[in-house]
Amino acid sequence: MPYIIQDRSKLHYRIIGHGSKIMLAFHGYGQSSAYYQPMEQALGNDYTIYAFDLFYHGQSHLHKHDMPLTKEFLKQAISHFLDKYSINSFSLTGFSMGGKFALALVEMMPERIEELVLIAPDGIKTSFWYNIATYPGWLQQLFKRTVLKPDSFFKLLKVLEKYNMVHKSLVRFAHFQMDSTPKRLRVYRSWIGFRELNFDIRLIVKLLNKYKVPVTMFLGEYDQIISPKRVGVFVDALDRGELVILKTGHSHLLQDVAELLHKKRMEKEA
Repeated sequence: MPYIIQDRSKLHYRIIGHGSKIMLAFHGYGQSSAYYQPMEQALGNDYTIYAFDLFYHGQSHLHKHDMPLTKEFLKQAISHFLDKYSINSFSLTGFSMGGKFALALVEMMPERIEELVLIAPDGIKTSFWYNIATYPGWLQQLFKRTVLKPDSFFKLLKVLEKYNMVHKSLVRFAHFQMDSTPKRLRVYRSWIGFRELNFDIRLIVKLLNKYKVPVTMFLGEYDQIISPKRVGVFVDALDRGELVILKTGHSHLLQDVAELLHKKRMEKEA
């Protein structure tokens, strides 16, 4: 895969489709740019999609594991990429944690964005558990120890599940993402490394409205990680916002969106 080098950090990406429109795409936690491959059938004739591996995922890495990613650093890396391909304006999509990367680019270069597609995006309303994991001080050190000694964490999850204090789908998600030391290390590095990707959502709304950017948000009706109740209000504040809710959960939402868009394309061509 091609890549961008920025201050010894490497940002990998794959090219999907061959259309005249340009789309930059950012995947979710624990995934890679390959998760956008199903979009080729849906959008590949109209768009050339540049799907990036998030840092700590796929083949992308920050040259210092404990160096938090800043919005300015991301802007410089993407600007370097845009210059490489002589791209002036582009569409933008982000799924789950990739929503943070998309929102960062909205904040840093709103005048270059033609449309925005958000799929169960993180960054609009941060979860309680995310705040705990990134909280400075002893809680952060406690979570760091969990990477090497996770037994207490899994025991706590079991108790919370027993008393219905946390949804079963969140428990399954946590087990899947933390069932090995490398996976737990990625959780820690991602949550700590992306801690500066926070947003003034009122400012984001203002920028999107100012530059008349059409926004489509896809959410899963049964999503317990990014629930419609938590982020739906964001779309209501947009002048050109559309909300689409699919009958699915979080994990398969990107695939379901690709299938929906492909179906719409086939109906249009029929």
